[in-house]
Amino acid sequence: MVGEWFEKSFGCDYPVIYRHRDWEAAAQEVEAMASWLRLRAGAAVLDVGCGMGRHALALAAAGYRVTGVDLSEELLNEARKHDSEKAVAWMRGDMRALPLPAASMEATVNFFTSFGYFEPETDNAHVLRELKRVLRPQGRCLIDFLNPGDVASRLVPYSERVDALTGWTIREHRRIEDGWVKKEIALERPGAPVRHYSERVRLYDLDWFEQAMAGAGLVLDEVRGDYDGRVYDPATSRRMILIGTVRG
Repeated sequence: MVGEWFEKSFGCDYPVIYRHRDWEAAAQEVEAMASWLRLRAGAAVLDVGCGMGRHALALAAAGYRVTGVDLSEELLNEARKHDSEKAVAWMRGDMRALPLPAASMEATVNFFTSFGYFEPETDNAHVLRELKRVLRPQGRCLIDFLNPGDVASRLVPYSERVDALTGWTIREHRRIEDGWVKKEIALERPGAPVRHYSERVRLYDLDWFEQAMAGAGLVLDEVRGDYDGRVYDPATSRRMILIGTVRG
């Protein structure tokens, strides 16, 4: 869908805006994820919405056979720069039509709210069907999503910071509107045109995921509230990490 917000926002400025994302923390998060999914050594794992490859590369370093799929060629190129040993198979593709054969993966992972981007709710539900399609019988999936209750209580309407490497001032306005959390981003630097980006994610709750996963042929097995393993609490958890299995 040409012109969608994510086609612009997940481009060349994304590594500047999200430079604070921690590559070292990805290894700890992958360790927790692998135990929850009960991955065998050398399992085939798909990272959907892999972005710059933090988690895909951590999975590969842990000994799994990893494929990373993302729509953004710019972010895939960043991922390849970090993958000097070519440990991951990087593929450009839309999560609504994954470029992989059926039943080819033992697990799929979807980190840091790489879900809920699409205006038609049917498209977001179809992503779940695509995850189920590429999973083998009894395959497992993990979706690391925001917790709507936490977003509502902790939303920071405005922030700004300066990227030390580039000198860009990054200004971010956030709001909740019509069932979405929305962010408007501006990058400003003397002598340069202002660069504007928008981001938005649907505020899906646990009930929605449970029903949508069931409709896709997935069983929701457990929900974690963060990577420390604590039980999910709708009011206080920082994350909503869903672990599911292909039904039957």
